[in-house]
Amino acid sequence: MSNLPLFRDPWAKRDAWRQSPVFQRRVMFRNIFPGFGIAVVAFSAYVLADNFIFSSESNDHHKHH
Repeated sequence: MSNLPLFRDPWAKRDAWRQSPVFQRRVMFRNIFPGFGIAVVAFSAYVLADNFIFSSESNDHHKHH
């Protein structure tokens, strides 16, 4: 045996949840805004469609008046 004293933490079982991967900073930060990435892609697609596809239709409509 080594000469180091053996200390046993009586609260180790109760603090075990803190070591769970669910509570890591990276995982918690990623789950702060669920669906944010999908919303950004959907909004970007909407803006691109509105500017490029529907802008030609609105320009044709304004030329007639």
